[in-house]
Amino acid sequence: MSDPATRAATFARRVYIAAAIYGCLAVPMLYFTDAPDPHRLLYFAFAGIALVFQGVFLVIARDPLRYAPFLPLTVFEKLSFGIPALAFWSQGQAADDMALGGAVDLLLAALFAIAWLKVRKVA
Repeated sequence: MSDPATRAATFARRVYIAAAIYGCLAVPMLYFTDAPDPHRLLYFAFAGIALVFQGVFLVIARDPLRYAPFLPLTVFEKLSFGIPALAFWSQGQAADDMALGGAVDLLLAALFAIAWLKVRKVA
């Protein structure tokens, strides 16, 4: 059986690779949606930043123990979309697909937090 550090790193690696794959499939779709007219620049800037974070997730996945200080930031990155998306949806101000994306981001935030706690114990 492997040691706790290896198990923590493996869990984190799998979570961050899965998140990056999901993000690389989901985020580019934002460029093909009808963005709200007065806020088009912010909408597409958000999409660009979200794509950049997929690269960050892949870097973290290569060596989660080394990049452990960045793990709490990735939790915040997921919460920063997940919470507002579901809040706006609950008020009828966001489409169902945005709510689904927000729910996925909250799930990933939870998995990132678990990975962070596991890695923090052994790092």
